Amino acid sequence: MSLPDSDRELVTAELGRDPTPTEAALFENLWSEHCAYRSSRPLLSAFSSEGDQVVVGPGDDAAVVRLPDNDGDSDAETYVTMGIESHNHPSYVDPYDGAATGVGGIVRDTLSMGAYPIALADSLYFGDFDREHTRYLLEGVVEGISDYGNAIGVPTVGGSVEFHDDYEGNPLVNVACVGLVDEERLVTAEAQEAGNKLVLLGNATGRDGLGGASFASEDLAEDAETEDRPAVQVGDPYSEKLLIEANEELVDDGLVQAARDLGAAGLGGASSELVAKGGLGADIELERVHQREPNMNALEIVLAESQERMCYEVRPEDVEAVEAIAAKYDLGYSIIGEVTAGNYVCTFEGETVVDVPAEFLADGAPMNDLATVEPSQPSRDRPDVDLQSAFEAVVGAPNTASKRWVYRQYDHEVGARTARKPGDDAALLAVREAGTGVALSSGAVPAWTDCAPYDGARAVALENATNLAAKGATPLAAVDCLNGGNPEKPEVYGRFSAIVDGLADMCRELSIPVVGGNVSLYNDSVAGPIPPTPTLAVLGAKAGYDAPPTALDGSGTLLLVGRGSDALGGSELLAQEGGSDTFPTLPENAGDVVAALAAVANDDATLAVHDVSNGGLAVTLAEMITSAAGADVAVDDAVALFEETPGRAVVETADPAAVEAAFDGIAPVTTLGEATDDGTLRLSVGDENLAVDAEAIASLRDVLASELD
Repeated sequence: MSLPDSDRELVTAELGRDPTPTEAALFENLWSEHCAYRSSRPLLSAFSSEGDQVVVGPGDDAAVVRLPDNDGDSDAETYVTMGIESHNHPSYVDPYDGAATGVGGIVRDTLSMGAYPIALADSLYFGDFDREHTRYLLEGVVEGISDYGNAIGVPTVGGSVEFHDDYEGNPLVNVACVGLVDEERLVTAEAQEAGNKLVLLGNATGRDGLGGASFASEDLAEDAETEDRPAVQVGDPYSEKLLIEANEELVDDGLVQAARDLGAAGLGGASSELVAKGGLGADIELERVHQREPNMNALEIVLAESQERMCYEVRPEDVEAVEAIAAKYDLGYSIIGEVTAGNYVCTFEGETVVDVPAEFLADGAPMNDLATVEPSQPSRDRPDVDLQSAFEAVVGAPNTASKRWVYRQYDHEVGARTARKPGDDAALLAVREAGTGVALSSGAVPAWTDCAPYDGARAVALENATNLAAKGATPLAAVDCLNGGNPEKPEVYGRFSAIVDGLADMCRELSIPVVGGNVSLYNDSVAGPIPPTPTLAVLGAKAGYDAPPTALDGSGTLLLVGRGSDALGGSELLAQEGGSDTFPTLPENAGDVVAALAAVANDDATLAVHDVSNGGLAVTLAEMITSAAGADVAVDDAVALFEETPGRAVVETADPAAVEAAFDGIAPVTTLGEATDDGTLRLSVGDENLAVDAEAIASLRDVLASELD
């Protein structure tokens, strides 16, 4: 680790002296791209984060959103927390521990707000599925997520899995967490008062994860899997479970004034940010930190990213009660210092090793002014398509195939809140405290943003909102994880800037405040940069916990709602057949379309709803077929079958006129055909016909399970 010369000059000018080695390392990590968002923060003002439902917006460990009360049984207002994090570089170097500790970190962000974690969603991006290295990474990441999430008792209810050649040297692991809290228990990461004690609770500090923040702010080198292993933390889910329960008791008893989890930059990051947010300082005695390894020095104690640790601000009179709870749950415990009105100061064995203004350390990093190159637009070069081979290739592609192999390894029902399980358009959770169903959709489609970064990002936002609407939910708020390559390359930064603007613009069109998130840059390796990837996790709400299924009932009329586009850009068809095309045109009244679909989904006459996205109408219909329900469908041509314009859905209904009325003046409603009770999908596409039964479709769609089991 080394502090860049330009940053060292700023630090020296501020302090009036050269920084100590520990100070230099602290600044290097807290001023890294990973912590300070030096290249992305100038772009993030594009997002709108305000709304009547927003209680805590960007800047804390997690955002907090107010739920509508549908006759719940709580006297206090019910809030949900939302957070999302990336653990990309660690998951390449060590897929199991990298992914597992990503889960642990986002759960502790939830605890920091006084909330109890109730759901996880993971969005995963890997290289070509046919490569052995991709499968190794996929298996390790899924095992890490499942082992950690299952052990701590937090259900993984949704997410996405995508494959694209350009993730070969740098996979992405983006994990979102939803928590539950009420207005009386809410805690923030803002220190409250000088004289309060700083308490470190949880696992002992070791040397794992040293320099993790700076490691995450650099391109992955060819030898990263061996040379960067010490920068990856090692998780202990059983200690995390104890920490979850201890945190719940601490908050219940009113013992926490402020809290921050120890993630990037370890103790130095958490404690300095906590006091800086309150405009305060701290005196910390590093030798008082409970340690796992002998002879640790000051720099190691400050920067180690050992997992399952929390930093709490506690009133002096409450210290004994906190210590008793730590002992009850057999958790390590240290009173490491106190909040002050001065500088952020750390001593080690009587020597002052850090003495800096807290706000300068936490928020003083200068922003980068980087050059951009406007993304180019694709040309139109469509392939000739044979219906049967194209259908089999698209429906059986790893991107559109069933992700059952992944989500069956996750415990998605622990906590007894999961009303709609993984594999549906969106997860649905029963928040009985407010009588409200909470829907969650998370993901991105890299083929879309690779083809057209701005419009592809707009499509990602619309796709996630449509997923919620298909379950009858109205979007409340979103958090994003913005992943890009090396921002110092103008072409890469231009594409990254475009996804930020696209995501922000569509979220504004949909009236979805973006209340928090994460940025991960330098996802670049010897294989090249990743596609710009704007993972969006959107939360919605509805009265009650019922929702229409995706599977056909077999007795209704099939309607396609929403306007399609004569464009195949970013489609799975082009990925399989070759060629290029412009990106689909998105609706100008996206908010109205989403609202109309949610209303239709809640209609008693609606039998099934499934959105149209990856793979187009072909994949949507294939996913709706069961052994007991089929469909007879006619469309004009192959483009209509395989184009992927979001904001559309297939609705099976017993009352077509009601659906047409709901979309009158908003979007077209097209009759596709009728559902049947024979378990066969019959397609008439122009002059071509195809019939595929449920068993054949299941065989096509089971490619992940067949190759990985």
